[in-house]
Amino acid sequence: MVRLTQDLRSRGWIYAKGILFVLIALIAGVLLITRAPRLEVAALLAVCVWASCRAYYFAFYVIEHYVDPEFRFSGLLDFAKYVLLGRENRDEDSS
Repeated sequence: MVRLTQDLRSRGWIYAKGILFVLIALIAGVLLITRAPRLEVAALLAVCVWASCRAYYFAFYVIEHYVDPEFRFSGLLDFAKYVLLGRENRDEDSS
């Protein structure tokens, strides 16, 4: 199988990518609040961000460290396959 992308290994580019994600989130949040400047909208946005972060933590930390320590997920789609197909079926698909 031909690999179309390479893993990002440069520490500087990894930090730059992280900073860009934070900037995108901040800009999107500010734009949402300025479109509807109400406390209710800000609170719902905060809950949405918090819940999304917790779900991501669950998918990549909790599952790997407490449910199946031998399996490593490379992304959310990989996690979805694991949940939907189960560990046994997913291992057969990848071989």
